[in-house]
Amino acid sequence: MYKQKKDMLVGMHKDELIQLHTLMAQMKNYLEEKGFTNEFSAYNSLAISPVHVHRSKAEHKLAIFVLGNSLASVMSKDEFSGFGRTSERMKELATRLQQRMLQQNL
Repeated sequence: MYKQKKDMLVGMHKDELIQLHTLMAQMKNYLEEKGFTNEFSAYNSLAISPVHVHRSKAEHKLAIFVLGNSLASVMSKDEFSGFGRTSERMKELATRLQQRMLQQNL
């Protein structure tokens, strides 16, 4: 049986991560159209989008976690209760991945 890993995206291929990143970016665009414009500054500061296929798998994973945190945060402010925990988990995963990426670049 497949052993569950701590990092939920560990088994995904880069093209699958990019596809997930694309779907999440579409959600972001929708929410921005609805007036949630300032909630995505952390994601925007990464300067990576799904069309940046040349960027590393780790960079796309980081973007997914950061964007997931922002999306969950926006939804927790709206009628979607319970997404606050998801936001915190995405934030935790993004922080952990950033630390790992920094350690690898040293």
